[in-house]
Amino acid sequence: MTSHLPMALQHPDAALLEKPDGFSIHLDLAHERADIVLGRPPFNVILMPQRDQLRAAFEALDAHPGVRVIVLRAEGEHFSSGGDIKGFLAASPEHVSDLAWNVAAPARCSKPVIAAVRGYCFGVGFELSLACDFRIASETAQFALPEQKLGQIPGSGGSARLQKMVGIGRTKDIVMRSRRIPARQALDWGIVIDCVADAQLEQVTAALVDELRAFSPLAQRTAKRLLNETEDASLSVAIELEGHSYSRLRTSDDFREGVEAFHAKRAPSFKGS
Repeated sequence: MTSHLPMALQHPDAALLEKPDGFSIHLDLAHERADIVLGRPPFNVILMPQRDQLRAAFEALDAHPGVRVIVLRAEGEHFSSGGDIKGFLAASPEHVSDLAWNVAAPARCSKPVIAAVRGYCFGVGFELSLACDFRIASETAQFALPEQKLGQIPGSGGSARLQKMVGIGRTKDIVMRSRRIPARQALDWGIVIDCVADAQLEQVTAALVDELRAFSPLAQRTAKRLLNETEDASLSVAIELEGHSYSRLRTSDDFREGVEAFHAKRAPSFKGS
């Protein structure tokens, strides 16, 4: 995979990406892929300033025309053991109030985001992965929101997102008991979409990247936005919004190409328009 300097990316606050702290950005434009790699091994602790930088990285990659899919992964045997505990005591209330916004950057990103997880995925590391569209876990992965042990609760969307995925009972089991969930159980509960042998994590992630790249970029963006925006909507409202989105896509070049390719029995060549 080819590594490019982050300053090659465009962002309104370019200074945030001049010297990424605790992570790196890798572009593989031949495969329309970008990787954000947590890089403070062995546990990849996420510091307070790093959260703002990660937000900027997702925003910059979202704007990059050569990137179709973003992968969030980590160096070493652990995804992330969570945040810097001392940093919470030093942070101002205003800074702390931005944490959920920064961690939600993968969800706001219009492109598909995959979290490839092995080892510890705790605290803000778990919250970051929950904000991604897809989570693939190695059999070594363990998931936890351990904030109760510190006299605190998850503060960056963890309990809220998890409750939407697994229900209130299972979320209480995880949050109120600070309980670790192994990868196989996470798969059974729908937290991850696949649980694979540790040696296969990169291969399975790359296969999902290529699968997503084969679809229309426009249809992918539309599907992600629709699903995110209708998560809390009533059934009637969700169906109405789905219909409007479907109608708009019917006039797109990609839809015409998809139909023509289907009838011609060939692979479509989508352009994202």
